[in-house]
Amino acid sequence: MDIDPVESANVAVEETEQQVAERAANARISTLVAITAALLATFLGVCKVKDDNIVQAMQQAQADKIDNWNFYQARNIREEVGRAELTQLRLDAVDAPPAKQPGVQAAISQYEALIKDQSQKKEVIRAMAEQDEKTYNSLNYRDDQFDLSDALIAMSISLLAKTALTHKRWLFAVAMLPTFFGVLMGLAGLLGWHLHFDMLSRLLS
Repeated sequence: MDIDPVESANVAVEETEQQVAERAANARISTLVAITAALLATFLGVCKVKDDNIVQAMQQAQADKIDNWNFYQARNIREEVGRAELTQLRLDAVDAPPAKQPGVQAAISQYEALIKDQSQKKEVIRAMAEQDEKTYNSLNYRDDQFDLSDALIAMSISLLAKTALTHKRWLFAVAMLPTFFGVLMGLAGLLGWHLHFDMLSRLLS
């Protein structure tokens, strides 16, 4: 069987064109992967800075809450001690001779004022402690958003790395799913959107 040189040349040209087209397609997907990964890494860095600030604010809110509850307990103890002393003074006033009544009544008035003062200050501190708790919970909500964003974007970058090795477009499309939700959760944390995946948060906590 004779080999047609012209036909062989045409086949070689077709194979070469196919290889060139394949290389061009691979180059395009590699470029797309590189740009996407770079943008995700930049976005992740911005979210990390904000998340670190939120974590510091959470630590401060937690410390303030503990301090305020300690102050509350101290005020409460002083109030209870004052009430016990007031009760004793009132009992003593019943049997106290008339000459001692003014002193006993003055002491009673003093402890009544002390109890009232401690009760008022105690309630102020309690409100502050409860506000610290609300602040902590609000910050923790946003911290969870950033944690979810980190996990999803890490998954995206891993899939993008596999895409860069295999040049499979369908794998790039799969990587876009966690990318979308990762960016969405990051934006929610940055902009204060009320968006939260409770099931995922419990899984990662």
